[in-house]
Amino acid sequence: MIYLTYNNLDEETQSRLLVISKEDVESRYGKELKAYAREHHLDYDVLLEEEAQRNLYSYDYVFNI
Repeated sequence: MIYLTYNNLDEETQSRLLVISKEDVESRYGKELKAYAREHHLDYDVLLEEEAQRNLYSYDYVFNI
């Protein structure tokens, strides 16, 4: 679960969430993503960014008001 303050959803907070998601995706699927990127001639960093954005939807958020 990720706890957020409702009135603090600025760009810095969003960037921090994306960094957390990237680390999560890389730790879980890093080897598979690298192999997929190599096999399909894709940029690994772009692929990681896309997967991290998709991964954000899998988190449970708690908003403190």
